[in-house]
Amino acid sequence: MKSINKFTLIWVLILGPVLLSGQENMHLSYDVPATEWTEALPVGNGSLGAMIFGGVEQEHLQFNEETLWAGEPHDYAHKGAGEHLAEIRKLLSEGKQLEAQDLATNEFMSVPIKQVPYQPFGDLYLNFPNHKNFENYNRKLDLSNAVSSVSYTVDGVDYERKVLSSFPDQLLAVQVSSSKSKVLNFEVWMDALHEDKQVTSAGSSQTLKVKVKDGALRGVATFKVQTDGKLTTIEGKLTISKASWATIYLTAATNYVNYNDVTGNPEAKVDEVLSKIEGEKFSSIEKNHIEDYQSLYNRLKIDLGDNGRSKKPTNQRIYDFWKDPNDPQLVALYVQYARYLLISSSRPGTKPATLQGIWNHKLNPPWFSSYTTNINVEMNYWPAEMVNLSECHEPLFGLIKDLSETGKTVAKEHYNAEGWIAHHNVDIWRGAAPVNASHHGIWLGGGAWLSSHIWEHYLFTQDKEFLREYFPIIKESALFYSQFLYEDPKTGYLISSPSNSPEIGGLVAGPTMDHQLIRALFRTVISATEILEEDQGFAGKLSDMLPRIAPNKIGKHGQLQEWMEDRDDPENHHRHVSHLWAVHPGNEINWEETPELMKAAKQSLEYRGDNGTGWSLAWKINFWSRFKDGNRAYRLMHKLLSPAEEPLRETSGGSYPNLFDAHPPFQIDGNFGGTSGILEMLVQSQMGEIEILPALPDALPNGEISGLVARGGFEISLKWKDSEMESLEVLSKNGSDCKIEYKGKTIAFGTEVGKKYKFNKELK
Repeated sequence: MKSINKFTLIWVLILGPVLLSGQENMHLSYDVPATEWTEALPVGNGSLGAMIFGGVEQEHLQFNEETLWAGEPHDYAHKGAGEHLAEIRKLLSEGKQLEAQDLATNEFMSVPIKQVPYQPFGDLYLNFPNHKNFENYNRKLDLSNAVSSVSYTVDGVDYERKVLSSFPDQLLAVQVSSSKSKVLNFEVWMDALHEDKQVTSAGSSQTLKVKVKDGALRGVATFKVQTDGKLTTIEGKLTISKASWATIYLTAATNYVNYNDVTGNPEAKVDEVLSKIEGEKFSSIEKNHIEDYQSLYNRLKIDLGDNGRSKKPTNQRIYDFWKDPNDPQLVALYVQYARYLLISSSRPGTKPATLQGIWNHKLNPPWFSSYTTNINVEMNYWPAEMVNLSECHEPLFGLIKDLSETGKTVAKEHYNAEGWIAHHNVDIWRGAAPVNASHHGIWLGGGAWLSSHIWEHYLFTQDKEFLREYFPIIKESALFYSQFLYEDPKTGYLISSPSNSPEIGGLVAGPTMDHQLIRALFRTVISATEILEEDQGFAGKLSDMLPRIAPNKIGKHGQLQEWMEDRDDPENHHRHVSHLWAVHPGNEINWEETPELMKAAKQSLEYRGDNGTGWSLAWKINFWSRFKDGNRAYRLMHKLLSPAEEPLRETSGGSYPNLFDAHPPFQIDGNFGGTSGILEMLVQSQMGEIEILPALPDALPNGEISGLVARGGFEISLKWKDSEMESLEVLSKNGSDCKIEYKGKTIAFGTEVGKKYKFNKELK
């Protein structure tokens, strides 16, 4: 029998045979307005997002448009940097790390050395006079339809506001209504943090124009008002009076076209969007929005049971979870919230989700609210395929395609190599050169890690045409590494130098993570050449190089070594655990083929400890799931789902009242990474087989999930009771051969496209 820790004992005693009904309560709700940004509720359509505070006397919607950034088209490559590569390598091989870092700082870093930040766009305000004394307040985000709402009562009149961000119509819509006619009175206007801004009103509309302080981009936002009341303009504010309803349609655009082109016409874009919905009723906009959203959201359902806490305000549930993790429905809600956030921040045709998705309220946001490629932007997309949102993965492929172009210049100028490379941070101008500081900015894994997402998309979808389209990109990435690797004078192995193990230990030669990433990329390209029946010669070259790359090694503490030298410190509790990449999201280190390395990796994770920032906790949940220790994984889930600002916390991560992940401050990667870890507890599909309930924690003895996707092109529907699988259904999307494993039992079988295969716990 599995041991039961103190956090899960209550779950087993109370939940046992609980009726599974948690799927019906997929919403965030609150009984007070938001006073902080991390209490506000997000809406988004992939490019246009807003944070809704839900105030009574004053409503505030802080909004963003995904292409408003500082900066301008720019090549970050440092001309002639490659002339110093050999000297930097020599200094590192001689143990002169500080000298190597100084040389790299002066001669090898990007120009300029810093990238630029994502920017907030503006603020929409609604003032409601005489609404100070209210009752029956409720603020809600319904994940089932992506509509945020506020309702309350003043003097016997019920007031309601709905807010949505529509992908089909490319706008924000705010519907305000009252239960009694001719009593709705409010004023609405826009503002912005930008110094260079202009607000003008004309008839039933208002326009905000902004220009970023340091850069070439400018933005235009316009809203139009429809109402059955009287509409006037007073001192720059549109005033609605004696109405029973009013609808505000807002859209925004910039002059950004692509990373090389800022000649767009935002005025024309805004006018086009608003002209298309001229005269449309809110009910029609809402219907189109819900139909579009639910076509994605409804693909997956998860129910882990509901013990009644779903009736409490979400902020209270988060606090209660820290004291007593007895809220399985909150775990299911966390999964669906991550799916909501992905749908809202990453749609086909948009840019990928940044460190904060599309939600940012600061001119100088933490870490520029950019794309950090040494873990964070990849983590944003870990669950995309599993949660049946493959289309939402597409914006990341667009980023990779851009970097495969800008990264060619960096490969040539910095490393005298063909192909392309990206380092640890990227902005909207697609700078691929090393930024910030040499001791952590010169990291060589960006191209390889991003390329792995192309392969993962293929593994989940079996889409050969997609693989054929993107094969040149992953081939060019492998070409770079095949020329960049050089023979270590001490060991004779091919190693990556200069580089670092993010973001720890400084500039080094041969960090373990780099070699794991490069081996995985080479194997991917080799497999792809076999599938596509092309470039066999290049595949042969990579095959010859593979055994020469420095291998994973076990150190004196029984740990997986993070560096070439056996110098890991067991007392180091750094948030990055990058040398375990081959455990997750990679699979080079696994229980079946490399059990000793798996034990060493587990020892490394033990030394790092269970604390960490939000995304770090999320990654560790995935690690422990791969180690098949569900209770340990759940212990970290307990930390991730507890209040970010609880004074008794011994860790810096957690969740804000709106369930945003806390680095701190807010980073969206923890939401996505934590969701991936939860799903890895239930189903894993690496190593050519689908393993059922590989790391089920005692805390989740009963549940069901449908629409979960496994590698190979299979859709899983699964039920379990008393920690035992009750039923399993496998839908074959592509007719691939399938192998299922559950508690040591295995069944392998051929499949037909579109056919469902059903099994009991005996796999019969």
